[in-house]
Amino acid sequence: MCRVLDVSRSAYYNWKKTKPRKWDIENHILKKQIRDVFHGSRKTYGSPRVAIELERQGIKASRPRIARLMKKQNLVSIRAKKFKTTTDSRHKYPIVENKLNRRFAVNEPGRVWVSDITYIRTGQGWLYLTVILDLADRQVVGWAMSNTLYARETTMAAWRMAVKRRPITRELIFHSDRGIQYACTDFKNMLDAHPCVIRSMSRKGDCWDNAVAESFFNTLKTECVYQNKYRTRQQARISIFEFIETWYNQNRIHTTVNKSATENITITNQKQIAA
Repeated sequence: MCRVLDVSRSAYYNWKKTKPRKWDIENHILKKQIRDVFHGSRKTYGSPRVAIELERQGIKASRPRIARLMKKQNLVSIRAKKFKTTTDSRHKYPIVENKLNRRFAVNEPGRVWVSDITYIRTGQGWLYLTVILDLADRQVVGWAMSNTLYARETTMAAWRMAVKRRPITRELIFHSDRGIQYACTDFKNMLDAHPCVIRSMSRKGDCWDNAVAESFFNTLKTECVYQNKYRTRQQARISIFEFIETWYNQNRIHTTVNKSATENITITNQKQIAA
């Protein structure tokens, strides 16, 4: 064997007698811990989120070290794809001023909600997903899936869920794009029924004004939708429900607030009780 591998006998026996270095043993253990976190995240975490999750578990390791060990194991997170957003703002309903003005850093829950609608392709046609997110903890507080784009099945249905989950008790900015589902009279009347709600809309053709909602859809499509091929709308409904309610809202780490969804929920509940 030594002759085939061009290794001297003395070098082989020295290697055999040498005990593994402490650093090598630690790396071996850390590799497994990294693999567990990576696969537990559905292969969506890169080194920053893996580092946060390991730290939450009491495991100390620098992000560069984690990135190096991930590279050695060919652990590459799912990459985002570009996608087009579609908003039908060709209507005659009144448009309101952009009150949010890209102030996405919010410390208290129930102060700012953002909302948007996206299309999910299935073998039976489009499925439309409407979401409402709380900027404080990035939770999806309200959502609706529908076969049509009527306001009663999109924005109005998502709004009902949101106010049921998080009742409005003080001033709340509700921000959206200029789509007809947000500007129509029926939806406006629903919001006006809550005197504390302040409506806000993005500027024309400016997706950055609603960047948090756009970012959520990018995450959803990268980590869930693009990994599946839905033959029916029902398959898509089940998949998206599971992603939102059991992964995104419960376990996924949100790097913007540097906490897991479960920690955000606990903090949110404590703040609501204190309020």
